[in-house]
Amino acid sequence: MFKKFYPYEYVESVFSIDYDKLYHKGYRGIMFDIDNTLVPHGDDSTEDVENLFRTLQSLGFKTLLLTNNDEERVQRFLKNIDSLYICDAQKPATENYLKAVTMLNMKKEEIVFIGDQIFTDIYGANRSGIDNILVRFIGYNVETKIGIRRNLEKIVLKLYALNKSCQNRIGDIQKRGIFKDAME
Repeated sequence: MFKKFYPYEYVESVFSIDYDKLYHKGYRGIMFDIDNTLVPHGDDSTEDVENLFRTLQSLGFKTLLLTNNDEERVQRFLKNIDSLYICDAQKPATENYLKAVTMLNMKKEEIVFIGDQIFTDIYGANRSGIDNILVRFIGYNVETKIGIRRNLEKIVLKLYALNKSCQNRIGDIQKRGIFKDAME
């Protein structure tokens, strides 16, 4: 019942992923959520995020932002980043996940989605048949609606931690570090 909410991988941040390993596993496209995945909610991109996109593209990845944010927010974020995007995506609806696959001109099996929310990002990717990575969300959002979801996510993550067969479905794609060591 809960498997539809389980991520393929769960990592500390977008910076703890070994993208070389992802590439060698056959992935060629990466879809990202923006808020609380790449930067705190509403923030502009940072130099580290901009360097991440340049690195990914130099490795041969195509990137796409799939976000429920509006056009203005996405354009502000992309000021120094070259990437495809879909705004107002209505995640977890599958329509724009599948549109993103077409925009990237790839098979679903060549794409991974990276996001911070189980009930939008991960659930939508799973419903669309796209491998995915959950990252710990950045910062804290004081909105009550988000707070309730985050508490429900904790329950799902506890169940996920008990279900070893649903973990590490992509394989060893995490850089060594505090979070990975703590999960072992």
